[in-house]
Amino acid sequence: MNKFDLDERLIDFAVLIIKITDVMPKSRAGNHLSGQLIRSGSSPALNYGEAQSGESRKDFIHKMKVALKELRESFACLKIIDRAKLFKIEEDIKTALKENNELISIFVKSVETAQKNNRLQNTEQHNFS
Repeated sequence: MNKFDLDERLIDFAVLIIKITDVMPKSRAGNHLSGQLIRSGSSPALNYGEAQSGESRKDFIHKMKVALKELRESFACLKIIDRAKLFKIEEDIKTALKENNELISIFVKSVETAQKNNRLQNTEQHNFS
């Protein structure tokens, strides 16, 4: 998967989150969880965009970790919405949970790879000093 595919997946995920939250019940729980989900569900696309312009490998790793944190928060929020039946279209919730889980896996692997490459680069620089 190239970075443009991941960028598109994150944007599509954010759009799906918007679709889900727009039809949630206007109750105390619905308002709270929809607000929380809209923030955490749209954040990964924005943070990934920032990571692509990272000032350093360390900055890139930091922004990728922020996106991962937001994806995990979204996943927990979606599970609460699913279990509390605060949705209109069950298929949208199932799709969002599946995509969210896949995105978490991609980001975990990306962060691990970036950290490994950073350690290798630091080791090589230290060896040449």
